Amino acid sequence: MSRLSRAWRGAAPLFPWNHSRPCSSSPGPGAQKSVPYQRTLRDGAGGSEPSAAPPAAAQVVVVGGGSLGCQTTYHLAKMGLSGVVLLERDRLTSGTTWHTAGLLWQLRPSDVEVELLAHTRDVVSRDLPAETGLHTGWVENGGLFIASNKQRLDEYKRLMSLGKVYGVESHVLTPSQTKDLYPLMNIDDLYGTLYVPKDGTMDPAGTCSTLARAAAARGATVIIENCPVTGIQVRTDDFGVKRVHAVETAHGTIQTPCVVNCAGVWARALGRLAGVHVPLVAMHHAYVVTERIEGIQNMPNVRDHDASVYLRLQGDALSVGGYESNPIFWEEVSEKFAFGLFDLDWDVFMQHIEGAVNRVPVLEKTGIKSTVCGPESFTADHKPLMGEAPEVRGFFLGCGFNSAGMMLGGGCGRELAHWIIHGRPEKDMYGYDIRRFHHSLTDNNRWIRERSHESYAKNYSVVFPHDEPLAGRNVRKDPLHEELLRQGCVFQERHGWERPGWFSPGGAAPVLDYDYYGAYGRERHRDYTYNRLLGDEYTFDFPPHHDIIKNECLTCRNALALFDMSYFGKFYLVGPEATKAADWLFSADVSKAPGSTVYTCMLNRQGGVESDLTVSRISPGSPGSPLAPAFEGDGYYLAIGGAVAQHNWSHITTVLQDMKFQCKLLDCSEELGMMSIQGPLSRAVLQEVLDTDLSNEAFPFSTHKITTAAGCQVRAMRLSFVGEMGWELHVPRADCVKVYRAVMQAGARHGIANAGYRAIDSLSIEKGYRHWHADLRPDDTPLEAGLAFTCKLKSSIPFLGREAVEAQKAKGIFRRLVCFTTEEKVPMFGLEAIWRDGKVVGHIRRADFGFAIDKTIAYGYIRDPAGGPVSLDFVKSGSYELERMGVTFPARAHTKSPFDPDNKRVKGFY
Repeated sequence: MSRLSRAWRGAAPLFPWNHSRPCSSSPGPGAQKSVPYQRTLRDGAGGSEPSAAPPAAAQVVVVGGGSLGCQTTYHLAKMGLSGVVLLERDRLTSGTTWHTAGLLWQLRPSDVEVELLAHTRDVVSRDLPAETGLHTGWVENGGLFIASNKQRLDEYKRLMSLGKVYGVESHVLTPSQTKDLYPLMNIDDLYGTLYVPKDGTMDPAGTCSTLARAAAARGATVIIENCPVTGIQVRTDDFGVKRVHAVETAHGTIQTPCVVNCAGVWARALGRLAGVHVPLVAMHHAYVVTERIEGIQNMPNVRDHDASVYLRLQGDALSVGGYESNPIFWEEVSEKFAFGLFDLDWDVFMQHIEGAVNRVPVLEKTGIKSTVCGPESFTADHKPLMGEAPEVRGFFLGCGFNSAGMMLGGGCGRELAHWIIHGRPEKDMYGYDIRRFHHSLTDNNRWIRERSHESYAKNYSVVFPHDEPLAGRNVRKDPLHEELLRQGCVFQERHGWERPGWFSPGGAAPVLDYDYYGAYGRERHRDYTYNRLLGDEYTFDFPPHHDIIKNECLTCRNALALFDMSYFGKFYLVGPEATKAADWLFSADVSKAPGSTVYTCMLNRQGGVESDLTVSRISPGSPGSPLAPAFEGDGYYLAIGGAVAQHNWSHITTVLQDMKFQCKLLDCSEELGMMSIQGPLSRAVLQEVLDTDLSNEAFPFSTHKITTAAGCQVRAMRLSFVGEMGWELHVPRADCVKVYRAVMQAGARHGIANAGYRAIDSLSIEKGYRHWHADLRPDDTPLEAGLAFTCKLKSSIPFLGREAVEAQKAKGIFRRLVCFTTEEKVPMFGLEAIWRDGKVVGHIRRADFGFAIDKTIAYGYIRDPAGGPVSLDFVKSGSYELERMGVTFPARAHTKSPFDPDNKRVKGFY
């Protein structure tokens, strides 16, 4: 028996079980280097000949033979694409895939992830065996989620409710029922569990070899092992667009317009070859395999999130692993690492063993058969990096899977293949799309490292609705940041920006430098006000400051409030063919006279909503002015939600490139601030500040003009995102504080208040205004979302997605976004199941509390279980309930906004 085995059995004093050990001094985020790899099962690429000669050309070259590379190649072949080459520098799975645990849990707090996981499960349990006659190693032994407190079980109940929408069987068990299912488990500290009978595991090597065989069997797919990539050729076309041209390997060059980076922890180095930033880090990730345990056979896999440990059934033994607070960074990623492992750092891993022994006490007397500590790639939000890179056309990402590459591989491989062939995925993949990160962040090493550490350390934390990161903060500050901080602003982080969340009466709550939660010898912050306020939010009930947000909302409804929206994306579309481009890009008719402002969508070819925004027709201004720039031809000013600015920029840029429009897109997001003053008294207050007539006749809704405020030039727009009369002031950065103070001074006697995005969330849902990526996603159409008015279907002007929208209109709408309210005052946050006449018909996308109507409001898409179209009569005729954490609440469906349905307030009629 090895010394490690004796240690586990408690026979040696090296790691006694009856007391905790101090944290390891393992290398962390400083200049120290991580432990070099000590065991390599075979040397990496270098001396072996390729398994096949690289072809001269290919339609797609996939780099990396792990889970994602094999799944993407398989799905490309299955979709009928010929000329696909998969390059692996060593052998298939030699990087990180070969040592992964291979777990698959069907329930996640995301509807899209549930769908992705379901497809992976279908591929490994059904499709591949049927196609090849081979077994992927799929074992359906079930999954068991452990809850040691009420909040954790509430989280699991939310998953159970969502699972009902997708037909995922799950059951909440009492501690005694859990003991009956898993006799070896300690239930003394259990609050309850969630049991998912059809979860399971797969064999990584068996799955990937079967995927490769199935892809090759379809023909026109070449899989080449022992063929490292040495370069990516990128060329600039006649329009100045960088595009992939070829892949250079140690054994020849392959000309191709498309490269897919599935290189795992080596993805960052591969990206550099093409000038593409890949924001991920490499860390040690470990598990141990026990010796035989009598009675463990056929037990479900276990995730004890509160103990930060998982227990995977492995025949008659268990694999034990988890996520620690002080993971070891792999500082210098070796290019020759293949089928390799690190030595396990027991000081770091000890917390998992202690949690495992508490949960399954027999482990204290069980030896260790083997340790597995290998490299894994992790990202800033613990979600993968996918899609076409903004820097280079034809360079796709399929990496950064945070140790979930096997379970997400099937679903993500299919979406990535569809992305490559059709220009976008079928599902809403924005949460994985590389364009969710602003370009200033993807090469910011401090931000990437801090956020990746925090996401790793908090991977098993309860997913609360209003959580905010502590890492990677204060990267982008708008011009009012210090002014609002002094007034008690509690900031949220979006896209690197610090945006106002809500205002605490307790005074300033600054976000401090990241302390790594005390890991790596860092001293944890004491008396950290911001962190304490976040902790108060950690509930599935109404938070303690619910009434503070209520006051912000009702002040806006009854008097006026100022919202700092400076983090918005602010773009100019200008040039000789700007109108031609605008007609094609925007679903609404924006080609109106200068001074007009139009709310519109941008669609994809399938008719899905890629964005909603406001577009203002402008006249040429002065050279160098961020407020009114000079240009030739036509011009449009675009104001876009700041959290999705990069996505919008990339979408517009791609369309302009594909259509070869002669115009430019200019980004003035940093140069301009944006204040929104909303409420019935907004006109009275702003009339004292703005040098222009604000009457309905002189300044009607949905118009804009250049004027002055406090002696500063501003662009005033009469718009609202909260359902009140109000104006947005777009102000040069240097003048923002002066204009802000002038507005607040004029509004003081009228009861003006600062308000944040938590209030916007409540006010906007109360009015029925849509939020992109909540109510609106790239797989939702304007007709389904109730935004048909944004589509210029009565005109003959073509626009991107028009044919799909017209076809849907002719065929009928088979799902529809519906507003619900509940009589009982109960908090909802999204993912709740929607029941109609006793049948599940959908789930809630977004929910909040509406303070003016004093009701919970929720929006979700519903379908007809019989498969028919969803008409307004169908909506009105049903009896509805919303299921929250396993409990249903009667709900009323609305076909119009429950607040100001006649839209009088935004037009100034009170």
